[in-house]
Amino acid sequence: MKILVIQQKMIGDVLVSSIICNNLRTAYPDAQIDYLVYASTTPVLEGNSSIDNIILFEEKHRKSKKELLNLGFQIRNEKYDLVIDAYSKLESWILVFLSNAKRKISYKKPGRNFLYTDNVPFAPFPKTNLGLAIERRLSLIEPLDLKVEIDPIPKLFVSEKENQEAISVFEKHNVRKDRKTVMISLLGSEKLKTYPLEFMSKVVDYIADNADVNILFNYFPKQIEDAKTVFNACKPSTQEKIYFDLLGGDLRSFIAIMNQCDLIIGNDGGAINMAKALEKPSFIIFSPWIEKKIWATFEDEIHHLSVHLKNYRSDLFEQKSEKMLKKEALSLYQEFKPEFFEGKIESFLEKNIR
Repeated sequence: MKILVIQQKMIGDVLVSSIICNNLRTAYPDAQIDYLVYASTTPVLEGNSSIDNIILFEEKHRKSKKELLNLGFQIRNEKYDLVIDAYSKLESWILVFLSNAKRKISYKKPGRNFLYTDNVPFAPFPKTNLGLAIERRLSLIEPLDLKVEIDPIPKLFVSEKENQEAISVFEKHNVRKDRKTVMISLLGSEKLKTYPLEFMSKVVDYIADNADVNILFNYFPKQIEDAKTVFNACKPSTQEKIYFDLLGGDLRSFIAIMNQCDLIIGNDGGAINMAKALEKPSFIIFSPWIEKKIWATFEDEIHHLSVHLKNYRSDLFEQKSEKMLKKEALSLYQEFKPEFFEGKIESFLEKNIR
């Protein structure tokens, strides 16, 4: 049996959708399971034995119709028995159409249901604490009626060599071994997903005030000025706990460093999803325009919890569409005072550190 899973999106989406591959591997141990993703997301798939081949969706496929068609015919030549389209946008519709697979599964959407043999309802609300991001992916394998216990948790795999290299980095920076370490998801993937820097410095202060911990900042070198802004706004007593220059050189080294940390706090995004896949407790600060019900995965108010402005100022969201909220995101962020959830951070630290 040959299976193709499609997820052309960012790191968090690719990691979460890998649970489709993981459960298919359990059900069909001898199947060939291939995964079509963006090249930039492949580091989160390294070491995953549920995936036989990674097929890259590259920029050329987006820019050139000819290249997109060539990829479609490459997929057709593989003669897949099953295609699961977790992306479900125009680019993947073309690839699914050209695949000629016997069975094709995706979400039920008006105007393109004819492309698929199985159209799964796109759930509007979560049924469990798994969150919609997980539940929707798992719904794509429901038509297969797999006779196995379903595992909903994404997995990241860190080699012993990578772990040792991360430990060496900690030793190089003289990270105290007698304290636990908190990773700060300092910046979102864009400004509209980034908690205001002046507020984030207060969050870091809350952490330092409530727990004797090491603090690491997650940021790219090109974001160093924003990282410095947060650091400089922190209290001197907080700065003493921050290992500002301890960074991974690439995504795999970040994963290994995260694996040496004890928990993560900060903006929603790939770093949070990677931390969860490493079974690290998480505290998420959601952007006002992002729907918490989708990415608030595994919420239990102990190991995983999140905050959203809507929880504190629901009046600001009345009769506003997602498009309107996105347009107002920066001004709404200014209403999302860190004092609102100071107590929640203290409780989170109490439960996961002390």
